[in-house]
Amino acid sequence: MRCQRWVENCRRADLEDKTPDQLNKHYRLCAKHFETSMICRSSPYRTVLRDNAVPTIFDLTSHLNNPHSRHRKRIKELTEDEIRTLKQQKIDEPFEREQATQELNENNEQNAVSEEGGEEQEEEAVPLTLEERENKDYLKSLFEILILMGKQNIPLDGHNVDELPEGIFASDNFQALLECRINAGDEVLRKRFEMTAVNLEYCSKTQQKQMLEICENCVREETLREVRDSHFFSIVTDEVVDIAGEEHLPVLVRFVDDSHNLREEFIGFLPYEADPEILAVKFHTTITEKWGLNMEYCRGQAYIVSSGFASKMKVVATRLLEKYPQAVYTLCSACALNIWLAKSVPVVSVSIALGTIEEVCCLFSQSPQLLVELDNTISILFQNNKDRGNDLKEICHSQWTGRHDMFEVLVDLLQALVLCLDAVSSDSSVRWNNCIAGRAFVLSSALTDFDFIVTVVILKNVLSFTRAFGKNLQGQTSDVFFAASSLTAVLHSLNEVMENIEVYHEFWFEEATNLATKLDVQIKLPGKFRRAQQGNFASEVTSENYYKEILSIPTVEHIIQELKDIFSEQHLKALKCLSLVPSVMGQLKFNTSEEHHADMYKNDLPNPDTLSAELHCWRIKWKHRGKDIELPATIYEALHLPDIKFFPNVYALLKVLCILPVMKVENEKYEIGRKRLKAYLKNTLTTQRSSNLALLNINFDIKHDLDLMVDTYVKLYPYKAEFQEDFTPSNNSEVTGDA
Repeated sequence: MRCQRWVENCRRADLEDKTPDQLNKHYRLCAKHFETSMICRSSPYRTVLRDNAVPTIFDLTSHLNNPHSRHRKRIKELTEDEIRTLKQQKIDEPFEREQATQELNENNEQNAVSEEGGEEQEEEAVPLTLEERENKDYLKSLFEILILMGKQNIPLDGHNVDELPEGIFASDNFQALLECRINAGDEVLRKRFEMTAVNLEYCSKTQQKQMLEICENCVREETLREVRDSHFFSIVTDEVVDIAGEEHLPVLVRFVDDSHNLREEFIGFLPYEADPEILAVKFHTTITEKWGLNMEYCRGQAYIVSSGFASKMKVVATRLLEKYPQAVYTLCSACALNIWLAKSVPVVSVSIALGTIEEVCCLFSQSPQLLVELDNTISILFQNNKDRGNDLKEICHSQWTGRHDMFEVLVDLLQALVLCLDAVSSDSSVRWNNCIAGRAFVLSSALTDFDFIVTVVILKNVLSFTRAFGKNLQGQTSDVFFAASSLTAVLHSLNEVMENIEVYHEFWFEEATNLATKLDVQIKLPGKFRRAQQGNFASEVTSENYYKEILSIPTVEHIIQELKDIFSEQHLKALKCLSLVPSVMGQLKFNTSEEHHADMYKNDLPNPDTLSAELHCWRIKWKHRGKDIELPATIYEALHLPDIKFFPNVYALLKVLCILPVMKVENEKYEIGRKRLKAYLKNTLTTQRSSNLALLNINFDIKHDLDLMVDTYVKLYPYKAEFQEDFTPSNNSEVTGDA
């Protein structure tokens, strides 16, 4: 039994008759007695041991010569004769042994031991007083309520004060659950609050906030511990969201876990800053100092942002690349390349157009009746092309705003959308409520603005050059590999467009005017520009020239530069390493040269000197495989090969390539972080969102250690101060003597 080995190694024969439960509760052992290989840190407040951990480091001789010096040495395991001798000494000298200093630390189910700050000798355990024990039980009950609220997405606040009649007291959700627990028989809470007035705030907002922060940190730490164990990771952010009136940036982390599965987990919100330089500093500080991740192991970074935020997040990416060159700036597999490029275009009309498109999609997705109306309109307009009409109907019932060909779809759908919205807004019956009719009128006006039409048409044509390239990037591993080779051709085509922009823009503008004519939209300059030019008779700018200078040229130039930035030399070299995947090797007739491209990851390999020989064996293995053996088609399949550990360098390279944000998560059940984040934002009102509760809700299946939370709270916020605060009535909760 492991407890017995601990006692024997500590040479504490006086403790051999103690049960494991007694040792766990009443004795402590300093973490300094364990080899570093036996320890994995789980938080700043405690050290977690591995399952087979046994104390082996003791200083047994320093007191003989120099009591001030301490030299650690590893003890040998005791023989049976030595154990019997120690037992006999225990019998012969009972009183003497009872005076010995107690040294053993708790050995609970998690094998956790408390790490004494810098002290090298054992300290006597201090038993908890009755008051301390009751206070910890009380805090544990509060933490259980907060965790329940987070998992079930219950907001802290209850009724708004403005909603209640004067003189009526209504507790918030936290206090209501606390009272429910008391009524259900929680003796700890009942004893604490039985003499407290019913309208007294049991737990202050300050204390709730402090406890929520500890809950958040402890739950996050469980994920971060797995990330640190895997060493390498990538950082991904999603679109800026509103949390209780403040803008926040959702942060996710990608890593390969112990079971060789690529996972993408949500680890928290970061307050958004308008100044990109300040945002970059806070982003780096939060990840490294607050969350404790070593950015030296970061191998990728990607940012999915709304229009207007792209330039600021690019500054963040640039600053991180300056400090950590191997944190490659990439596209995220969760976002289509064309959508990502469109959102990054620094042109106001593009941002407005994208916002309008999202509002239209949102309106139709919220009303099944509207979708039926749109289907009927499409059927009428596409009577002569029923196949395309059916395709458009199917697309409308999906999240079509995230498609690679979104702008092509929108151009084909535009007339049907306008006619449908016009019919809804002008309907004299009571089929549609005022809210839907009003939104339909506003959106119809936005869609029939010539500025919107010309913007959509130009985006459709410019992004047509990157559509196939972007689609391959979200395809199979072999598609991603060969897409990296086609980037040169894509850039060549866009440069040719830029050189002949006059000709291309003329065709694009003609298409926009034809579409506007079909919708009976007047072709004119934007009203804002016309108002600015009032009185300037020398200015005779045509609509065609205006949109060429203000839209076509900036858009093409930006997309060319953005492709060069996002697909840097390092990024392309990393994608070239995908030839390690056996199916890609097979398509290349096993004539590959990964050694040259893998140089950038040389320091990440366990045995870089043997890489060349190992890659040769890897190719031979698959080239001369049996006829009934299929080539693994993805990194996921390759990582799960039973003999992958016989190729340590290949295994390490595949793990690093797997976490690049551009690579899609093959197994959808390990991409739940982003899905749960979207669900939380969709199901929670903006005013009721909480960054702390959100983490508990999104990561509801992560284990939590209530004892750790309580210990951390007691350490950070001494319980006596909190005890007094709990019973200090607030101004709005005073009661009369009759109460």
